[in-house]
Amino acid sequence: MAYSTISKPSLHFNTKLYTGNGGTQSITGVGFQPDWVWLKKRNSTADHGLYDAVRGVTKQLYSNDTAAEATNANSLTAFGTDGFSIGTSSMINGNSDTFASWNWKAGTGQGSSNTDGSINTTYTSVNTTAGFSINQYTGTGATATVGHGLGVVPDFMIIKKYSASGTQWTIYHKQLGPTKHILFTTGAEVTQANYWNDTAPTNLVWTMGNQSEINGSGTTNICYAFAEKKGYSKFGSYVGNASTNGTFIYTGFKPAMVILKDSTSVSNWMIYDNKREGYNVDNDHLKINNSDAEGTSDDLDILSNGFKLRTSGNGENKANATFIYMAIAAEPLVANVGASIPATAR
Repeated sequence: MAYSTISKPSLHFNTKLYTGNGGTQSITGVGFQPDWVWLKKRNSTADHGLYDAVRGVTKQLYSNDTAAEATNANSLTAFGTDGFSIGTSSMINGNSDTFASWNWKAGTGQGSSNTDGSINTTYTSVNTTAGFSINQYTGTGATATVGHGLGVVPDFMIIKKYSASGTQWTIYHKQLGPTKHILFTTGAEVTQANYWNDTAPTNLVWTMGNQSEINGSGTTNICYAFAEKKGYSKFGSYVGNASTNGTFIYTGFKPAMVILKDSTSVSNWMIYDNKREGYNVDNDHLKINNSDAEGTSDDLDILSNGFKLRTSGNGENKANATFIYMAIAAEPLVANVGASIPATAR
């Protein structure tokens, strides 16, 4: 039985759906002041918009694009105590358009420099309870270490050089290990030593080689780092079986979010949450690596203790392919604080 010390995961991560008004508005009901907000239009094509408290308001990145950071005064304009405010940008607030927002709590603000590595971060904002930190650093072009502030070994990291265009999002996943990386593209995993310098992260730092995508000399970079927390988050892998009675993946909690990718083949990064549509089996997907509108295929069930594939599609359940995933809890299976009421499936 997977007990969790986090009895209410929605105080650390929450999905909030909203409808655009074409003007300005405040999105409330998140449940906390978010430090990382990821926005995506659902009903039509649009870029993903990623914003964080470390880089500051109006500074946007795009998971589906290699562009440098853009300053857009009409994008996300404030991180509020219960959500965020947005401007007139049609990408995130088109009139009558529908949107998903995924919200994480780090250290409630910009944070301060972490000096554990050979590179001091400019800012590190960290939530050690939920195992999440945001780290801004300047590359050196030489092998170096960067402090992540988690106090435990990170299992998943998303890194972007945002001071220059044409650079990919680089992903570390514990199932791939320190000899491989994968990108926010359709591409499969790649073995290349100069990303992580063939060195596993520690409880204090992660190591990078001289790869310009994550460590170009004088470049500015952002790293979103995650550490697995029992009953709250899980970073693992599964093997597909190409059946609508698909693979079951045990997480130890009812997921609020699932991100998955076939690491061995060309495929899209899929993202699911417990708010769109909000019932089994109709869990709609969006694709992290492109601007497509929401897909409505019946891909997976969200259960009290994990998720189960309900499609034979190659993008989610290709036979004998290895998929990596990230999952965050809506409810722990059983919390070891409070009433300890078991989670239920939907």
